Amino acid sequence: MDVWTIKSILSWTDTYFSQRDIDSPRLTAEILLAQALGLRRLDLYLQHDRPLEQQELAAFKTLIRRRAAREPVAYITGRKGFFKEQFKVAPGVLIPRPDTETLVETAVEILSEIKQDGRQARVMELGVGSGAVIISIANACKDHLYFGCDLSLVALSVACANVKAFARVSVPLFRGDWLAAVAPQPLFDLILSNPPYIPSSDIETLAPEVKDHEPRQALDGGVDGLDAVRVILAQAGERLLPSGYLILEIGYDHKPLVKSLAKGFSWVAELDFIKDLAGHYRLAVFKKIN
Repeated sequence: MDVWTIKSILSWTDTYFSQRDIDSPRLTAEILLAQALGLRRLDLYLQHDRPLEQQELAAFKTLIRRRAAREPVAYITGRKGFFKEQFKVAPGVLIPRPDTETLVETAVEILSEIKQDGRQARVMELGVGSGAVIISIANACKDHLYFGCDLSLVALSVACANVKAFARVSVPLFRGDWLAAVAPQPLFDLILSNPPYIPSSDIETLAPEVKDHEPRQALDGGVDGLDAVRVILAQAGERLLPSGYLILEIGYDHKPLVKSLAKGFSWVAELDFIKDLAGHYRLAVFKKIN
């Protein structure tokens, strides 16, 4: 073909991705072409007969090769939609998932109840990654105080950029290994985390986009997937205020294990499990004794 138009190159790329079992081939082609051309996806249809210049084709070809090598679309474009924003992401930082929006919604419900009591809560996210979770919660409930930590300097750099770009309130971030950098004093009304919870033996069964590209330390939860959960439960009791909450995202089949594990921590007064939109138990919500 002598002349490639937006319409023809999208059709070709759709077929190319389909033959290579790339998820959502047409959508992926549109996202990558819009990225290469600096356009909105809508503009691709408004300009569908527009011929592409050689440098545009070369730029798009580079993106096609990266996706065909199973690099996640979010790393290629440098952003990922989560809750109400398009957050910056980068290699070395876990890509936010739609399932984790349940964590945001649950935290917002708890903070709304605290606000009704006339109190200003202190909220800590452990393992902030891109910062998408804590920023989304802070923007939805602006009257509280927010903090976040992560062990990864790469993640903290990306999270700081997202705080600057999207946060409507102050969200101080610091480096820390879960709660080890926080004094063992009752400081927080709410602690939350999406820790690594995939059993080590399951990592190699994951899609190449995940196992070959996303940070292993944000995925691998040890033999049963609960190594980080144990550490956080051991640290959280001293750092939560009376009647404070700990919310942890967990694996879809972890409810029985987490329920049994919680019995070993005397500070836990209540434990509830919340399902995500797919009907899986996605969150464990611990409440401290009064």
